[in-house]
Amino acid sequence: MNWDWSAVGDFMPRFWDGVLVTLQALVLGSLIAFALGLIWAMAQRSPLKVVRWPVMVVTEFIRNTPLLVQLFFLFYVLPEWSVTLSALTTGVIGLGLHYSTYTAEVYRAGIDGVPKGQWEACTALSLPRGRTWSAVILPQAIRRVVPALGNYVIAMLKDSPMIAVIGALEMLGQARQFTASTFQPTEPITVVGIAFILIAYPASLLMRALERRLVR
Repeated sequence: MNWDWSAVGDFMPRFWDGVLVTLQALVLGSLIAFALGLIWAMAQRSPLKVVRWPVMVVTEFIRNTPLLVQLFFLFYVLPEWSVTLSALTTGVIGLGLHYSTYTAEVYRAGIDGVPKGQWEACTALSLPRGRTWSAVILPQAIRRVVPALGNYVIAMLKDSPMIAVIGALEMLGQARQFTASTFQPTEPITVVGIAFILIAYPASLLMRALERRLVR
């Protein structure tokens, strides 16, 4: 087996297109996962069963079904109901929705970790429920869970190749397409593997530094 630098050069334009799709899916999917996960977590603490139970059923269903099945459902089944989305949009929504059920559990743990006395103090001060959440509970809870949320960003990066099955060609999807047309798998797959390391490892170091800062 000989390494062919010309194959690397031929692959690089496709590679950068794949990097753009990967980063778009990662950033937008993370924003959806973080925002929606917080909504799930707060809804699960609602005193109203009509709110709490449906949310628990939905999140458990999503968490216990494969991401790949969810992507296929969003891309191929929803058009039957006149809901048609682009491949990238579907991938972003699929990643965000799937991981929101995991971030919801992270938020829930953070909220449960807020001392009971904080809730009692809010009650004693007659703070409105919205003010209690926004000014007292969430700032403490989110501070506790930021490192764990960062871990899910890295996990989402590693799951991003799944969106290629619906036509959103991220880095690995571009490498597979290049391999199919040139029969040279070594160079593109190696480049993509290195790229994942170069993206994930600095992100991991950043999460560790952030965790140490928050502990202090």
